[in-house]
This record gives sequence, structure tokens and C-alpha cells, in this order.
Amino acid sequence: MNKQTAIIAYIGTQTDGSSSGGIYVYRMNPSTGELDELSTAAAGINPTYLAIHPSKRYLYAANTIEGEGLISAFSIDPFTGGLTFMNSQPSGGSKPVHLLVDGAGKFVLAGNFGDGSVCVLPIQADGRLGAMTDFIRHSGSSVHPTRQQGPRVHSVTLDPASRYAVAAEYGADQLRVYRLDAECGKLLPSAVPSISVPAGSGPRHAAFHPSERWAYVINELGNTLMSYDYDPVQGILLLRETHATLPEGYAGPSFCADVHVHPDGTFVYGSNRGHNSIVIYAVEPDTGSLRLVGHEPTLGRAPRSFIIDPTGRYLYAAHQDTDNVVAFALNRQTGLLRPTGHSIKVPMPVCIKMVSLP
Repeated sequence: MNKQTAIIAYIGTQTDGSSSGGIYVYRMNPSTGELDELSTAAAGINPTYLAIHPSKRYLYAANTIEGEGLISAFSIDPFTGGLTFMNSQPSGGSKPVHLLVDGAGKFVLAGNFGDGSVCVLPIQADGRLGAMTDFIRHSGSSVHPTRQQGPRVHSVTLDPASRYAVAAEYGADQLRVYRLDAECGKLLPSAVPSISVPAGSGPRHAAFHPSERWAYVINELGNTLMSYDYDPVQGILLLRETHATLPEGYAGPSFCADVHVHPDGTFVYGSNRGHNSIVIYAVEPDTGSLRLVGHEPTLGRAPRSFIIDPTGRYLYAAHQDTDNVVAFALNRQTGLLRPTGHSIKVPMPVCIKMVSLP
């Protein structure tokens, strides 16, 4: 493998109720978008969501476990992309479903869906995780009779400068905004610490524009994407507009999942589970407003996660219900997607992350 050009994909899975072996490792062919399997790393129970250290030397996985969950650390082999388990630490809460690493590579932030809490874990010099430096449990509920009976953190997202973290409080229809103390690993209240979204929306994931001027939040229950103006100095989000993620006239069941901004900031993509599509919006470069481009069928059921590869040329949709990951070519001018004809079988894929090895 030429390590200067190797693009590696890591796929986190749900092991309960599936034949999954853990975290799957693939190499991307940049000419075709095809994924070639390299290895599989045993990673405990349900290593669902993944995050890669900025140094590209370590990977972290959220073990989504009832009761107290775990966050696990792995080293990345720079030649093979293979993973070696190093250690794990409790997440402090039940069912961690999302995590990330701050830009300086000092901390892992994780969200626990089961009890609506967030935690911060320090990253040691060798990439292992230390005992948590902060833990916050949310409160509140909302209108959905079964899915919003209590707090449920579905994601924690840092702005591009790693100054502020936005926790999507799915169960209480709130965005909780924290300032990250990058010295002590503490989450401190921001100038506007809580932002309400319409009742029954179920905010799930957020993504920031690379310019730091805008942020986008996708709502699972409301099937909407909300566009915000963002003040990176104070960490304040101001709602600009709300867009439906489903085509006009579609009346079937569907639930949003993931959202990503193209690396060059020109397009925003979101996934619909039920309609089984990627919705595509163009970003107005002066205001951050969105214009609907279209919908692309994902060729599988329940696209829980997707990713745009580091070159910006391909999008990969991971389908939890049909055990497949499908590759699409991405038109950089129009934002439209085209199936490449390449797909892989992976048991219950939940998250896909990609990295160019140094």
C-alpha cells in the first residue's frame, strides 16, 4: 500500500443481533470509488459510532451498551490501516451513540442517548483514554409519546475551531451549547446555553460550514433541516430557515439520520430513512441559505450514516437494515450523486469514517 495515497474507511457496526465482527477496515480506490476489504477489528459490544484523531494515529469507538456504556481507543497502523485495541473508559451514561475528538487532539466528547448525558475524556500522550474530566446529565422531555419521554443526547458536534460544542438533545427538543475549556476538559455554559427547536422535531445531528458562519441541524422526527447563522466568538446560533427533507407529496414513514457539509462548503447533504434517500441542498455562498437540488435513492434501507470521502469526489451511504454500503460519484459542480455500481456487504453498519493515511 502506498501510504501517501491510501484512503482508509472504518465502518462501525451493531454487533447485537447481527453477525458483525466489530469495526471493518477498507481501502478506497480513488479512481473508481470501490472499497476493498483489509481487516476486521474485534471491538467489544456494538462499536457503533467512530471518531479519528487529528494525528490519524488513533481511532475511538462508542460502545453502545445499555447501562453504562464505554468509549474504546485503538491505534491505527500507518501502513495497513489496521486497528489495535488500547483501552476503554466508561462513558458515564447509558448507550453512547456519538463521539468526536477536538481539533487539538486532547479530548473525546461523547453523547449518551440512553439517559441524555454528555462526557469529556482526556486523550493521553500515547492515545489511550484517561478517566473523564466532565459529565453533564440533561433533563427535560417533549411531545412524542414514546421517543421523547426524557432527555436523549443523539450527538455532540464541535465548531471548526473547537471552541463550542452543540449537543443535540433529541428527547427535549433542545440544542445545548457549551464552551469547551481546552485546558481542563470542562464543558461550560455558553452565552445562550439552550436553544429550542419546534416540539416533536427530535434534533439528531449537526454540521458546521467550514467558514464557521453557518450550522445545519437535521431533525429525525420532524424530517426537517434547520439552517442557522453562527457567531463563532460567542457560540450563538440564530435560526435562518427550515427545509423539508422529503419530496413534496411523499406520505410514507421516514426518519432523518445524518447530515454533512461538502468539504468545500458548496453543498449540504442529509439522509432519509424510510424514503431511503440523500437530500441535496446547494449553499448560497453569501448567506448560507439552502436551495433544494434534489433527492438520490441510496439503494438500500435505512441510510443511518453516510460520508463524503477526503477528496470530495465520492459519497458512501451505510444502510443498517440491508447490511450494505453503497458508493456514489459526486458532481462537484451540481452536487448531484450518481451510483458508481460499487457496494459492499457489512453487517448492520452504523457509522462510516474515512481518513487519508499520512
